[in-house]
Amino acid sequence: MYVSTRSVTGDKSTASEAILKGLAPDGGLFIPESIPRIPEDFTLSKGAWYAMYQAMKPYFEGDELEGDLEEIAKNAFSFPVPFHHNEGKDTLELFYGPTAAFKDFGARFLAFSMEKLLEKRNRDLCILVATSGDTGGAVASAFHNRKHLSVKVLFPKGRVAERQQKQLTCWDGNVESYEVDGTFDDCQKMVKDAFMDSSLSGLSSANSINLGRLLPQMAYYVYASSLYKEIYGREAVFIIPSGNVGNSTGAFWAKAMGAPIKSIVLAVNANRTIPDYLETGEYRPRPSVETLANAMDVGAPSNMERLFAMFPSVEQFRENVASYSVSDDEIRRTIGEEYRESGHIICPHTACGERVRRDHYADEDTVVVATAHPAKFERIVEPIIGGPVAIPKQLFDILQKPSAAKSIGTDYHALF
Repeated sequence: MYVSTRSVTGDKSTASEAILKGLAPDGGLFIPESIPRIPEDFTLSKGAWYAMYQAMKPYFEGDELEGDLEEIAKNAFSFPVPFHHNEGKDTLELFYGPTAAFKDFGARFLAFSMEKLLEKRNRDLCILVATSGDTGGAVASAFHNRKHLSVKVLFPKGRVAERQQKQLTCWDGNVESYEVDGTFDDCQKMVKDAFMDSSLSGLSSANSINLGRLLPQMAYYVYASSLYKEIYGREAVFIIPSGNVGNSTGAFWAKAMGAPIKSIVLAVNANRTIPDYLETGEYRPRPSVETLANAMDVGAPSNMERLFAMFPSVEQFRENVASYSVSDDEIRRTIGEEYRESGHIICPHTACGERVRRDHYADEDTVVVATAHPAKFERIVEPIIGGPVAIPKQLFDILQKPSAAKSIGTDYHALF
């Protein structure tokens, strides 16, 4: 069963109910009453999708989706999850899905799950999603033409990369895109305000605040850490580029399940909310700062509620969480260094993780999480490496589609 971060002794929901609701009724985020253990029969022998299915299975025990879970996982996780190997200083590449970003895992699982649940109920839902870069494109792709579902994607005007914006605005039918004259934080607030408006019904979320986005992220950390341990015989430090902190929270849930993860590090850009909390002991959300790693431009990360539920005191937080900030100049330098040394091309977000590895964990076994394909950020990456980045087929196909978006202010009423 699942409870709210704001009232852990209050109302309980099943996994399916939590997925359909998005937010808990009190505005909190859903968390499991207790973190289950990795199943004893867990195996890597049947591939990544099956390992991820096994990792998620305990979270759906007794749930109405339990019997559908294997089929959903097989359909949702139908693309590779490879390591870029470098003698134990590896990179986990999570960008081989339809929109070339790690968000495809959670968005596709959520779309397949919601469609199945709504078919059973003969209900319709409108999905609101705020994006600072990759989330909206992944959600739009995953939910496009799904039965019983419509999607409204909100993105901040002038603050997403050109190719990212194309992925947000190239859809038709049940997907609408909105260019908001504000920041990502404004977009996120609009979504939350709409949820809290009792006059609106039939709404849900596909942001990382939704449990159905988070569980697949937990699952690929169980898979990747187990595979790393099998290859090297050791546990690694996982360094995760972090914005809204859903991806990182998934890793902490995986570690709590017993995944062989040595420790977890959050690499952030100039939005220093988390490193400042670790240094001062005072948590101060703030307006976001624009950076080259735009999908991480978050000053008030929603999933911190879930991390605070795991580590309530600043002492516990410091024992379990490390975080370092990386500047735009350091992002550029790291992309250049990585390319000159090995020919490995990385995106600005992955560069944040790589910089943290080089500066703070150079002598340790590490996995940097690569969150997006560098071809999505060609205007940043190509001048640094002095040549073109090959565009993967799935991204090329999207770039050929026509675009459409509605321009609005920061009042959520304009969405309806």
